[in-house]
Amino acid sequence: MAFLSDTLSRVKPSPTIAVTNKARELKAAGRDVIGLGAGEPDFDTPQNVKDAAKRAIDAGKTKYTAVDGIPELKQAICDKFQRENGLSYKPNQVTVGTGGKQILYNAFVATLNPGDEVIIPAPYWVSYPDMVLLAGGTPVPVVAGIETNFKLTPEALDAAITPKTKWFIFNSPSNPTGAGYTKNELKALTEVLLKHPHVWIMSDDMYEHLVFDDFEFFTPAQVEPALYDRTLTCNGVSKAYAMTGWRIGYAAGPVELTKAMGTIQSQSTSNPCSISQYAALEGLTGPQEFLTANKALFQRRRDLVVSMLNKAKGVTCPTPEGAFYVYPDISGCIGKTTAAGTKITDDEVFANALLEEEGVAVVFGAAFGLSPNFRVSYATADEVLREACTRIQRFCDSLS
Repeated sequence: MAFLSDTLSRVKPSPTIAVTNKARELKAAGRDVIGLGAGEPDFDTPQNVKDAAKRAIDAGKTKYTAVDGIPELKQAICDKFQRENGLSYKPNQVTVGTGGKQILYNAFVATLNPGDEVIIPAPYWVSYPDMVLLAGGTPVPVVAGIETNFKLTPEALDAAITPKTKWFIFNSPSNPTGAGYTKNELKALTEVLLKHPHVWIMSDDMYEHLVFDDFEFFTPAQVEPALYDRTLTCNGVSKAYAMTGWRIGYAAGPVELTKAMGTIQSQSTSNPCSISQYAALEGLTGPQEFLTANKALFQRRRDLVVSMLNKAKGVTCPTPEGAFYVYPDISGCIGKTTAAGTKITDDEVFANALLEEEGVAVVFGAAFGLSPNFRVSYATADEVLREACTRIQRFCDSLS
């Protein structure tokens, strides 16, 4: 339509939301559909967090708050960074937003000018490039393929940096691959960044608490303190605390940056939901034992899914270090034909055919910047995952 902004031509709707909506529509129409597209835990928000929200409502904590977060929550975030990451921040270095997505978007809007480049390792979370485009910047995807376990090499990072590079986005464990960088692997990247003082680091640590086996989480400013003054360390309560719908994300970094992000937020949403802030405060300061139990549950699901998908003909599924996703390669399925007569020309066709013929909804790899793959979220019950993987095996085995 003629009156719509030209900005819309630079972005596309979220593919993960699109596949989730399509699965819901098919279910509503009576189809037997298993949705593996949504990236959110299937268990409920902890009871103590819900109780804290109820207390906040009863106490009348329903008014506007400071634009970028209540003081108590900001202090709790400082304490979290010190306790878990060895990073020292003051409350004026912290900003709280309506979900992790708003935190990242605020940072881009506050810093990007036309021509500024943002390095994004691919595969990437679907929203990174579009947020950069909305903020007027230029996304620069750098492929980290299955041959490096979906991890960016120092050489590839160094080669991608130009005088126009403003940000480097770092996400570990990763959405969509679950790949996590060891301390040594991260140190190798930070050594490259030390050579380029004009590049800022945006570390998206949303899956920090969802790491498996003996993997140990690290964040860039923790590994290389010399990068502290040009790093925005981002996190939130959505994944680890099963609070996706509460919409609370946060970040800490240089005062000038977090203040600028607050200015952006003051003219968009203003403060995050007051009740959600008090719930997040309880999440960060209350009992943490459930995190260990949830991690063990996700690790069991990971092992189930990886094992079953690797038995599907034409599929290779690496074992991720964290998050709750796998990102199988389907090179062995490309060029084949389904039982219904569909020629598999790419991963989007594969995903659509899988949904239509077997009722399993996954997100195709091109949405994340690397093909031919698809993403499975295993944040659902074991029996559901077992049935979904059985259907995927049957679908792949039927290809000819």
